[in-house]
Amino acid sequence: MKTIVAIAMGGYSSEFQISLNSGNVVYKHIDLEKYTPYRVHILKEEWLAFDDENHSYVINKNDFSFIKQGKTIRFDVVFNIIHGTPGEDGKLQAYLELLNIPQTACDFYSAALTFNKRDTISVLKPYGIKTATNVFINKGDTVNVNQIISKVGLPCFVKANKAGSSFGISKVYNAEEFPKALDVAFKEDDEVLVESFLDGTEVSVGVITYNTTITALPITEIVSENDFFDYEAKYNGQSQEITPARISDAQRDEVQQIAIKIYKTLKLKGLTRAEFIFHNNEPHFLEVNTCPGLSEASIIPQQAAEAGISLKDLFSNVIAAAMH
Repeated sequence: MKTIVAIAMGGYSSEFQISLNSGNVVYKHIDLEKYTPYRVHILKEEWLAFDDENHSYVINKNDFSFIKQGKTIRFDVVFNIIHGTPGEDGKLQAYLELLNIPQTACDFYSAALTFNKRDTISVLKPYGIKTATNVFINKGDTVNVNQIISKVGLPCFVKANKAGSSFGISKVYNAEEFPKALDVAFKEDDEVLVESFLDGTEVSVGVITYNTTITALPITEIVSENDFFDYEAKYNGQSQEITPARISDAQRDEVQQIAIKIYKTLKLKGLTRAEFIFHNNEPHFLEVNTCPGLSEASIIPQQAAEAGISLKDLFSNVIAAAMH
């Protein structure tokens, strides 16, 4: 009997369309000999399941089931590919845990922690993980721009603390640009992270559980045609993503080991992707994504291909790990 899989996609944030793209890639490559998949759109307005004929069914939020031709369909597992809230910040994970339905991403506490850049950095620093110099701002705080700049320097980055896909991020070159950058960030979140600019090679390290072993995938080097790796660079082709990265074997081994250490320290599961910049020849941690993009333009599929892992195999591993 085939396992019934909900491919949960969409979400309530600015990233919902990217998540829908990722979910459709999972749907396209999932092993149909093992699984019966349904695309489940989790949107603010409604939760809908779609079958192979594109018929839609309203999800009963009381038990995450739906009625099809008079029969109640219950899911054995959820492939969680929601970027942003509620699938990457722990809310969906907690809901599914209450219903005793396994899902492919990390547990609710780890998800809530890693979705908060400020708190992730605070947890990892005692473990010797190097990061940029940073300042945290809550909405409503009195902001002393000159004081912040004296600490982080210029240029610096102003980021929404809980957002992805480079929404709510600006590179600031002078004090006059700071208020506008804050406005951009506060449109996405009520917490802001200000970070020093790290000059160096940016890399992305996928870490997964594959055949029950925590494994680092081949590293991707990110070369943006824009001023930084912003939304346009990520999704509109204005960047080069070079896999494997053009770094030394020693650098590769070091950053892969740090990424695995972060995966273990934060008790992550499934597919993850950690971002680093080699600044002064040392990897500095930026952030970790616990529901990374799986669209055709995304980094994890590139890295899997370089490692000789098909998307069908990759997704089957993730589902099997979640169920066991």
